[in-house]
Amino acid sequence: MNILFYFLLFILLGGHMDTKNIHWYGHAAFRIDDDSIHIYVDPFELPSSAPKADIILITHSHFDHFSEKDIKKIRKESTKILAPEDVNADGNKITVVPGKEYTIGKIKIKTVPAYNIDKKFHPKEKKWVGYIITLSNGVRIYHAGDTDFIPEMKTIETDIALLPCGGTYTMTAREAGEAANTFKPKILIPMHWGSIVGSKEDAEGIKKYFKGEVEIKTVEK
Repeated sequence: MNILFYFLLFILLGGHMDTKNIHWYGHAAFRIDDDSIHIYVDPFELPSSAPKADIILITHSHFDHFSEKDIKKIRKESTKILAPEDVNADGNKITVVPGKEYTIGKIKIKTVPAYNIDKKFHPKEKKWVGYIITLSNGVRIYHAGDTDFIPEMKTIETDIALLPCGGTYTMTAREAGEAANTFKPKILIPMHWGSIVGSKEDAEGIKKYFKGEVEIKTVEK
């Protein structure tokens, strides 16, 4: 019934999906709110005002995605941390692998592969991941992690996609747009630009290739 209510509301609002509950802290770091539940993905360089986390999702072990300093800022005793095997996170860690589903309270989480095809930075053998997060209202948010346009993306089912676009270590703007065209999210939010690699021009460039809506977030500090 809850999912049906939000679906009907979405139709009545003319198909616009609200993304105010998605907060970008720069690079690949996001906070996603489900009412009072705070879900972080790859927290990095967080402001001191960042609220405590209920769930922390880590895509892989690189320093700009697995930051112990930032995890300490937001972790509380009950915080659940989902991460691949090579992420040595303290606390209530759940080790994840690609292609599995996990449920934490009313939040459903599915892991998907994240790897490079023609680069050596993110080998498939590492079993690093992206996440599809299904909120209590049924909205699905896909955080792709550090990845190229991989074949597994063609089967992604999501409403909102957070995709890297900075090139070098991940997809370029063109590759991100072309990837999204295969699984057709309602909204694409570019990430992995503006600090370590990538520019706003990369984020804006996705609009040339993706046939849907692109929303460029402002960093929250």
